[in-house]
Amino acid sequence: MWDNHKVAAVEADEAVGDVDAIWFDPDPASRSGKSVRVIGYSHSRRAILTVILVHVGDGAYYGADGWESNPADQRRYREGQ
Repeated sequence: MWDNHKVAAVEADEAVGDVDAIWFDPDPASRSGKSVRVIGYSHSRRAILTVILVHVGDGAYYGADGWESNPADQRRYREGQ
């Protein structure tokens, strides 16, 4: 995540752990159907982030990518949908 979009793992963890985070499972943009899109707020970054997680089994995930949310994802987060 850091190399592509300068999002630190701790920032992505905050967004995923946000109680108001919006989860799209599966991610509507996923070609494989194995990824999840999470839109949540990172307090340390002071920004809404979009984080892509990948299912690895037994309810576990790994973080594949993350970036500051675009206006459409920001709206989804603010509207709770």
